[in-house]
Amino acid sequence: MATFNLYLIRHGLAGQHGDYDNDADRPLTDEGKRKTQQVAQRLAELDLKFDLILTSPLVRAKQTAAILKDAGLTKHLEDAAYLAPGGNIQDWVNWLEGWKESEKSLALVGHEPDLSAWAEILIWGKSQGKFTLKKAGAIGLTLPLSGSPISNSQLFWLTLPRFFIA
Repeated sequence: MATFNLYLIRHGLAGQHGDYDNDADRPLTDEGKRKTQQVAQRLAELDLKFDLILTSPLVRAKQTAAILKDAGLTKHLEDAAYLAPGGNIQDWVNWLEGWKESEKSLALVGHEPDLSAWAEILIWGKSQGKFTLKKAGAIGLTLPLSGSPISNSQLFWLTLPRFFIA
């Protein structure tokens, strides 16, 4: 069966919830930028490359995606409204149908608990509350090129950011 790799990446450490009038405007903290840069550098050292990174339109996710791009992990970034908190996985699955190609690699930069729930849905068909993706952490999944990825995907990587930070 032909497959491709999907990486779910949570945004880095951001400003405190409640300190901003609009939660969508919360940026990465200086520490969040530094740690996310270290994670991105380590991913680049592992020769990880993404053909495309889709990012939540929220500031902290866009900053995380930009750090990944600056580290040479991709040349292409796109905003995706369905990656904002509470986004609908079916909207992403619909988008995916037009994108799927063998040998490609896709990354989604977003938020918790959505990314962990999406990973579980892709693997088991429903969210079971088993995964927790830490800030600047990554989940790697192998998805089929044909048919629905829901209940047909396999986990190959779940990494805490501390394994990447010196």
